[in-house]
Amino acid sequence: MANPSEAEFTQARLSMVELVQVYMQLSSTQIDRDHLDRRVLSAMAEVPRHNFVPPELRHVAYADSPIPIGCDKTVSQPFMVALMTDLLDIEPGAKMLEIGTGLGYHAAILAGLAETVFTVEIHEELAREARARLEALGYDNISFKIGDGAQGWPEQAPFDRILVAAAPELLPAALIQQLRPGGRMVVPAGLPDDQQLLVVDKLADGRITTREVLQVVFSPLIKSH
Repeated sequence: MANPSEAEFTQARLSMVELVQVYMQLSSTQIDRDHLDRRVLSAMAEVPRHNFVPPELRHVAYADSPIPIGCDKTVSQPFMVALMTDLLDIEPGAKMLEIGTGLGYHAAILAGLAETVFTVEIHEELAREARARLEALGYDNISFKIGDGAQGWPEQAPFDRILVAAAPELLPAALIQQLRPGGRMVVPAGLPDDQQLLVVDKLADGRITTREVLQVVFSPLIKSH
């Protein structure tokens, strides 16, 4: 298949954003919101998703579906990326932690919304490729770590927001500890056949509240041994 032109990629990206908004409206009763923050939509419209998938899959980069990226991992479907980002309610000065860099697509979205992004990936091959892609596109507010995402990045804690792109069975204690009071984490969690997307808030007094948003299917969060 011939490679699409940059103009065709841009049009496909704008169509993707429109489709994501339709899905939000169709899911409004389930997720208790019917629109996305305009900052999230702008980030989705600006980040070239086709630069964060394997070359042979660039022509389907803007389909609303997960795309395999190697190491038995995928880049999440655009609707899920948009929803999780919107649920984080990222403020402009926020310090972000992302667990599961993949090839860097979601980190690029976050980098356009937060002041700094710290991203952790357990697969060295993916982490190095993500860094190369993001740096080539000029992202300079992202820091990278190869390691166990369940342990977070304690040297850089606390974080205002934490995004987890793989599913632990139970909420990792280290990530909760690294969340700033008043902070929020969005994470899929549960057994492989019964995962829920959760919004986890740490109150000012340190208490934790959780809210289920919808049932999801994510790769399990891999821990190093």
